[in-house]
Order: sequence, then C-alpha cells, then structure tokens
Amino acid sequence: MHYKPYSPEWHRYRYLKEAIDKYLDDYVENDIIMNDILNIICDRQERAHAEYHKLEDLELKLRK
Repeated sequence: MHYKPYSPEWHRYRYLKEAIDKYLDDYVENDIIMNDILNIICDRQERAHAEYHKLEDLELKLRK
C-alpha cells in the first residue's frame, strides 16, 4: 500500500513497518511477536473499558 508521502497514513505505516522490521531483524520468535501485539491491544482495550465506566458513572451522577 502506498500513501502520499508525509501524510498521517504514511507516518503510521512507516512506524508500524519499523517496529515489525526491528522484531524481525532481532530474530524474535513469532509467538513473542504475537503475544506483544495481543498485549498492546488488550492494554488499550482495558483503558477504553475503564474510561467507559468512568464516563458512565459520571453520566449517572449528572442525571440524579
């Protein structure tokens, strides 16, 4: 996939490619790469879930 140089999409692609290349250049095992990706996603999911509950609590307090 080719993006317009220096666009936000281009930068995201570049950063992701550099991260993946670093794992591969360091000969990291596929299972570790997969676990790291899953951990990043799970951490993000937990933060989003916590933020949702915080906002839900605020909404309930505002409606009282």
